[in-house]
Amino acid sequence: MSLRCAYIDHGKGGPPDILRLAEREMEPPAGRQVLIEVAYAGVNRPDVLQRSGSYPPPPGASPYLGLEVSGTVIATGPQASRWQVGDQVCALTPGGGYAQYCLADERHCLPVPRGMDLLTAAAIPENYYTVWTNVFERARLAAGERFLVHGGSSGIGLTAIQLARAFGAEVWTTVGNAEKAAACIEAGAQHALIYRDADYEDAIRQATGGQGVDVILDMVGGAYLNKNIRLLALNGRLVQIAFLEGSKAEIDALPIMTKRLTVTGSTLRPRSDEDKGEIARALAERVLPLMEQGRCLPRIHQVFPLAEAAGAHALMESSRHIGKIMLQVRP
Repeated sequence: MSLRCAYIDHGKGGPPDILRLAEREMEPPAGRQVLIEVAYAGVNRPDVLQRSGSYPPPPGASPYLGLEVSGTVIATGPQASRWQVGDQVCALTPGGGYAQYCLADERHCLPVPRGMDLLTAAAIPENYYTVWTNVFERARLAAGERFLVHGGSSGIGLTAIQLARAFGAEVWTTVGNAEKAAACIEAGAQHALIYRDADYEDAIRQATGGQGVDVILDMVGGAYLNKNIRLLALNGRLVQIAFLEGSKAEIDALPIMTKRLTVTGSTLRPRSDEDKGEIARALAERVLPLMEQGRCLPRIHQVFPLAEAAGAHALMESSRHIGKIMLQVRP
C-alpha cells in the first residue's frame, strides 16, 4: 500500500504560527498496528508543549503531533486481529494524529460508543485514559470520598468531574471565572471555587470542617503543591499529571508522614503498549457503557479545520476554552 498523507508539520518548533500543512509518504501498519483514515483529531496540552520544543516525544514514539483520533480502519498489520477494515474506532496514538492517516496499536483503539458521532469519539482517548489510570487506578478514588480537581473546565477536568461523580464521589474543583464554574457544576461538580476570588484551601477546609479531601488531581504544581498536601485528609492521595506553574517548590513534607499521604503521578505517552491496552480494556468495561447511556460525555468547545491547527493551538494557550478543542480532518 502506498499512500500520500497530508499532515501538520511543526518543523523545529516555535509559536503556533510555525504549524503548516505538509505531505509525506504514509508507512504501512506493522505488527499489531491498524491504519486509520482520520475523521477528527483532538488537541491536547502535550501537543502544544511538543510544538513549542519543551516536550520531546519519548523514544520510539512518532515525531508528529496528535495523540488521539477517530476514524475508519483501512488496513491492519500482520499480527492485528481485533479490528476489521471498515470498523469505526477512536484511538490513543503515539503521535501523528494531526494527519489524513494515522497508525495506532490495535489494543489502544476503542469502538465508537453506540449513538456517538466521530467528532465526540475523537475527544475520548487522551483525557479518559489519563483520568482513569490516575484517578481510579493510582489514586483509588472510591464512592463517598471527596475529590478535588484543579482546572475543572479543561478537557481533563471535565472528564474527571463526570467520572468521579458517576462513581459516587463528592466533587470539588477550582476554576478561573464564573462561566467556567457554571460549566463544572453542569458537568456534575457539587462545588466550583473561583481561585481569583478566594483562597480555595481555606474555603475547602472550612466547608469540610477541617477534614479536607481524599484525592486531588493536579495539573498546576508550583505553589499548589503545599496547598494540596495541607488539604489532603488522613490517607489522602495527590496525583500530579502536569506542572503548568512549574515542578519545583519548597514543601513541608511532614504532613506526608503524619497523615500517611500518597504523592504520586504519571505520564501517559511513554507507558508500554501493554499498559495502555489494559487502560483501554478498563474503559471499555467501565466507562463506555455510561457513554452509551448519554453520561460522562466529552464537551466540545470548538472545531478547527486541519489546516487551521495554528488557531487551535493559540486557543489552547489562551486557556479561554471550556472542554475540548478539535481538528476536523475529513470533510
